[in-house]
Parts: sequence; C-alpha cells; structure tokens
Amino acid sequence: MPKVLLQISYDIDPEKRDQFLALVMEMKAHFSQERKKNYVVYEQKGKKNSFVEEFTCASIEEYDALEDNLDEKSEDLVNKLESILKGGKAKYTTLTEIE
Repeated sequence: MPKVLLQISYDIDPEKRDQFLALVMEMKAHFSQERKKNYVVYEQKGKKNSFVEEFTCASIEEYDALEDNLDEKSEDLVNKLESILKGGKAKYTTLTEIE
C-alpha cells in the first residue's frame, strides 16, 4: 500500500513567531500523541518564518480520513494557526509513494 504525504507550506507574521512556536508544540502533542498521526513541522533553511507541516499517512484511506475525522481540538488548532499565517495563505501538496 503506497504512503501518502500531505505537506502544508506557509509563512507566518514575524511578530507572531513566539505565538506560532508555542502553537506548534501544542499541535505536535495533539496530532502525534493524542491523534496518533505521523506529524512533523519544519522551518525552511535560510528562509526564517517559512514553515512546512507534514503528515505521513500509511495509506490513501488514512489520508482521506485526515480532514473527515477532525475533532474539536484539531479544528481549534487549525483556526489558531490560520490567524498567524502571513496573508492568510497556505499551499497544500499531496504526494503518493511510487511502489
């Protein structure tokens, strides 16, 4: 079964960096520990305040269920993140593993 990567790329407002870093810790705890998702956040090397969230799903079914199975806490975290994004924009990329 091919793996699926969901990458969400965005820039944040520099003055909200501390708020964002605290939110990342909360998101990592929630998605990784409570929701049992393979979830990481990266900052782009050489481009401060530019980040990529990555969910690694074991199957297309797990990927499809990501958005469908958002709980109230997940929705709250996403809403907080959207308020920090520079220009309110994010780019979504979905990659599927070649077998």
